[in-house]
Amino acid sequence: MSFDNLCKLLSEKHPVTFASWVLGTPQTAVTVLKTELSIEPIRADYVTFLQLQERILHLEFQTKLESIPPLPLRMLDYWVRLYRLYRLPITQVVVLLLPPTPETVSETAFNLETTRHEYRVIRIWEENPELFLNNQALLPLAPLTATTQPQALLKQVVERVNQLEPQQRAEISAYTQILAGLKYKKDLIRNLFREGMMRESVIYQEILAEGEQRGEQRGRQEGERSLILRQLTRRVGELPQQILERIENLSLEQLENLGEALLDFQVQADLETWFSKLD
Repeated sequence: MSFDNLCKLLSEKHPVTFASWVLGTPQTAVTVLKTELSIEPIRADYVTFLQLQERILHLEFQTKLESIPPLPLRMLDYWVRLYRLYRLPITQVVVLLLPPTPETVSETAFNLETTRHEYRVIRIWEENPELFLNNQALLPLAPLTATTQPQALLKQVVERVNQLEPQQRAEISAYTQILAGLKYKKDLIRNLFREGMMRESVIYQEILAEGEQRGEQRGRQEGERSLILRQLTRRVGELPQQILERIENLSLEQLENLGEALLDFQVQADLETWFSKLD
């Protein structure tokens, strides 16, 4: 779950770069939409909505195709709600981070009787790595791109990360190592990334080192909490101490549920309402 959430974070930090990549044409005026999709609030977890010129771009990051409700139905549901709200053309793109199992059917449309709704699917493992290696915003995704020599590609990624300014290097290194963990063994990632760089990254310590010190479950929980806190602060502003303490005590399942509900939050009162349902 945190892998998808991290991609959402990256796309919202760099909307112009991500829109230009998935659309294949340079974009300039791109803003992140923070909206509730009526009729009823839709729980959109790892989804980014971008406002382009006379168009909406809906980006969804997935580590697997299987979901409930099924992905094609969800894409149709998003389209209808977005169109009702904005009355603009909508481009929908699903970015798959991992190849599905051989028996999985890769669908790109919803089909039922006379209803057909299509969307695009980008398979990250088929993407040319050069674009990602040469773009700081996309660099964390580079380890997952096309290659016949995975270890050589990861070494290239490490070299590019090492070339960044120290302030940027720590953060990009952390993001890159997290996403590389989808494909590469942890020992290989550790060996290729310099030990000193890993010590510089507070985010890496929170997400990955916690997993080493307190177990994988604890590490995943801390990673989810770190990303959620970052997104909550961007969405509703500075959080009071009592809210921070409540988030600190949430279980992994509750953190994941909070991550799914984030899109609906416009103000701090929405967060407090969510907590009241737990009591």
